[in-house]
Amino acid sequence: MVRWLILSALGVAGAVHAQGTQDNVKPATAAEPRLTASPRIESGLRQDSRLRERRMTDDAVPAFMEADDIQGDPSSEVTMTGNAQVRRIDGVIKGDRINYQHETGDIDIQGSARMMRDGTLITGPSARMNVNTYSGEIEKPNFWIGANGGKAVAEHADLFSSSQMRLTTVTYSGCPCEKPSWYIKANTVDIDFDENEGVARNGVLYFKDVPILASPYLTFPVRKERKSGFLMPTYGTSSKSGLDIALPYYFNLAPNYDLTLTPRYLGKRGMQLGGEARYLGNTYSGFLQGTYLSNDKDAGFDRWMYRSVHYQLLGNGFYADWDIANVSDDNYFRDMSTLGLNQASTTYLTRRGRVGWSSTYWDTYAQVLKYRTLQDPGAPLAPPYDKEPELVLNGARYNWLGGFDTEWNTQAVRFRRPLFQGGRIGPEGDRLVSVPTISFPVVRPGWYVTPKAALNYAKYQTDWYNRDWFGLGNLSEYRRGASRTVPIFSVDAGMTFERDTTLFGKDSTQTLEPRLFYLRVPYRNQDALPVYDTSLADFSFEQAFQDNIYTGYDRIANANQLTMALTTRWLDANSGFQRASLGVAQRLYFEDQRVTLPRETPRENVRSDFLVGASAALTDTLSTDVAAQYNPYDNRWSRGLVSARWSPQRLTTIALAYRYQRDPQLDQIYSPQGQNQVSLGVQWPFTNRWYGVGRVDYSMRRDESQDEGPRITQAIAGLEYKGDCCWVGRVVYQRYAVAANDTNSAIFFQLELTGLGSLGTDPIKLLDRSIPGYQSVTPPTQAGTTFERYE
Repeated sequence: MVRWLILSALGVAGAVHAQGTQDNVKPATAAEPRLTASPRIESGLRQDSRLRERRMTDDAVPAFMEADDIQGDPSSEVTMTGNAQVRRIDGVIKGDRINYQHETGDIDIQGSARMMRDGTLITGPSARMNVNTYSGEIEKPNFWIGANGGKAVAEHADLFSSSQMRLTTVTYSGCPCEKPSWYIKANTVDIDFDENEGVARNGVLYFKDVPILASPYLTFPVRKERKSGFLMPTYGTSSKSGLDIALPYYFNLAPNYDLTLTPRYLGKRGMQLGGEARYLGNTYSGFLQGTYLSNDKDAGFDRWMYRSVHYQLLGNGFYADWDIANVSDDNYFRDMSTLGLNQASTTYLTRRGRVGWSSTYWDTYAQVLKYRTLQDPGAPLAPPYDKEPELVLNGARYNWLGGFDTEWNTQAVRFRRPLFQGGRIGPEGDRLVSVPTISFPVVRPGWYVTPKAALNYAKYQTDWYNRDWFGLGNLSEYRRGASRTVPIFSVDAGMTFERDTTLFGKDSTQTLEPRLFYLRVPYRNQDALPVYDTSLADFSFEQAFQDNIYTGYDRIANANQLTMALTTRWLDANSGFQRASLGVAQRLYFEDQRVTLPRETPRENVRSDFLVGASAALTDTLSTDVAAQYNPYDNRWSRGLVSARWSPQRLTTIALAYRYQRDPQLDQIYSPQGQNQVSLGVQWPFTNRWYGVGRVDYSMRRDESQDEGPRITQAIAGLEYKGDCCWVGRVVYQRYAVAANDTNSAIFFQLELTGLGSLGTDPIKLLDRSIPGYQSVTPPTQAGTTFERYE
């Protein structure tokens, strides 16, 4: 074996070693190791003036040659025979016989030609090329493209540079299988690595040797980076829109902004054009979405939607943002929802603009917030109040003056409500709220005490109108201005005890955590105050330790009460993993409730409902959760949730949940309706290739006023087939409610081709959201390494 090292820049030949030696050649003139200093270099290190970067041009790169026999003059022409190879820092060339022209860089390879550069491997019976320009030609080449794992076979290849080539009579596939399930045949394929683009002319996409897509012009990425071009089409069918086909085109305009245009054909409605533009800068980001359909064949008028979201940093702590959306009509999302996204449940659209300033201790902003309510004729909704405008000033400082935590929240809002069913349904006006708060947390190992005091001040300037609001009688005599000042005092205290124990035969640590929360709020008459953004909060473990039973500022309930809670946990002694927990809480009232919302029945009981919560990881594959609210006075459950999930292995899960909530006792403007529902989500393997997925939500609630009985509110059923290593097929059926008395049914298909993309509508987001613990049958792609395809 003979090895030569040629330093092209100097024209100096290295030593010649006898056949069979394995020593590395290190010429005396070899470059020294290079060290580059960084501005973030650690203390104690500095850059020496003798350290400098050495850069080499393409024609000054040393070439290392090895073969069984080497003949010729290394300064002019060399012929290598038997296991011949030429190595440079930027590539490797191998062959049975290599003729190398030193002056020009031309190489003629005969027999078993093999070339590697930038992770791309090319093999063929013979090749001619120039190592300086990386141009040349190869007969009957095979390609393995390291950037994306693709491979190709061609009759002929012309190399124009290190990044550009043309293949003639090509079969290409990005499938890593030995026998690809999909491939593209084309007359010619032009590949440009710098532009991340492959262009196939007169190309046909084959799946299982069956042509499924043909085009005179096909483009595809050659690296795992984005590029301009058509994305895979989506298709399906729904009862609302009929056949649904979309063909997106992606514009990779710049590294920090792009655009996607999506022509979409809806069989029952016509042709729709949609688009999304995204942008990102050093001080800003955002996106713009929109669709337009001219003269909907079913509705008889134009349908459109737009949304604009923008975030902007203005400097010196100032910022601005907006989120504006609108649609042509209330039924837009019910009729035009993208398959699988279930946008039909959209009820409100936000239109908001804000300018603000933030510092270490202060945050202030001014905004206008308006809502577009998408009404359902079968279940009309009272629109929320718009805020035109809202001014907010918040301040906070913690661990101040020896341990005090202070906050100050101030808000001034002008409320205005859109007309509803031809009239107004509530008073309009102004509200000023200011709430300073001070607390002194005392935290010690094993216990804590936090006393807190606040003062809630609110002032209203209200246009009541000469009407009867919520059955309160004629309010025309009410004063235009009203105010309320309420002091709030609370003490929150808790302890934590621990002991060593066992659970399910494993060493564990059990905790016992008692907690007390005392709240005192004096009574203030608030019947004359309007209700803008306030509702009765759900009673829960979190709410049990809040200082108000209402959300918002329009009602501050009087309180003289004590909340008691006890929680115990079992933690794995080795890992700290929580194996089980049990908690119970109840509130004791020392005075009756006197502050209420309109139409609300005040509480007279001296004890609240019991809150009970429990969770357990019974095994490594089975977990359960229970949450319940029990009324001790009438021995009835007010609310309950029982759920369990079993995941014995990957791609296998069963999740069952039951939810119950009694009908509210006050007007539905302020509270949700009751619930009595069972949900089942499943992902289950039938074989090592076939998988079933599904979800059913079954409501057992009866509502005589709405003539509503037990029914299925949502149903999802699907099959997934995992082919070989490079394709997955899916078919999913979905039925869901789009209105009180209307449903939509949809069927969509997807063929996922590894290394190319997906044909059809992607149901993964739908399955992720609907089936707890769902996992894609396509394993995640492993990231490549620096040594990938190293030779």
